[in-house]
Amino acid sequence: MFNTVFLLAIAALILPYPQMVYAAVKVPAYVRELIPNASLRGEGRLNVMVWNVYDARLWARDNADITDYPFMLELTYLRHIGGHQIADASAEEIRRQGLRDEIKIAAWHRQLKRIIPDVDNGTTLAGFANKEGHTVFFKDGKEIGRISDTQFTQYFFNIWLGAKTRNPHLRRQLMGAQ
Repeated sequence: MFNTVFLLAIAALILPYPQMVYAAVKVPAYVRELIPNASLRGEGRLNVMVWNVYDARLWARDNADITDYPFMLELTYLRHIGGHQIADASAEEIRRQGLRDEIKIAAWHRQLKRIIPDVDNGTTLAGFANKEGHTVFFKDGKEIGRISDTQFTQYFFNIWLGAKTRNPHLRRQLMGAQ
């Protein structure tokens, strides 16, 4: 009995667990329409101190390098957060990525405040980096706005996927490493 349990535990550690779990996840219809051959690259949860904030999923084409567009980042919120708070946090995180052009950040911040709605437990907001390098935003699978600045797309998605992210553990999960 002990040997069987021990062998199962070892097998669980060495088998490609993330791929097995991700293969079973159904690709949402709107993701399938925007990203042919999309698959779940990775997923994780953002916790801040004791609060669960959101579950994140990164969708990309099979076998595509994640720096290639298109890809989509979905955030399913686990609590109420005001849209203005999300816009404010996004602008601050863009600053953390190293952009020093306050005029550009202010313009993007105004756009985000118009686009991003308040969210509640279960609301999914998604950012889609299209093949032109623009960002298209969705709420529960329906388009809610766009920012057509390739520099915005780079800085915005680097909040989660860039080397300077505040949450490297979540980044590793989204990129498919556990």
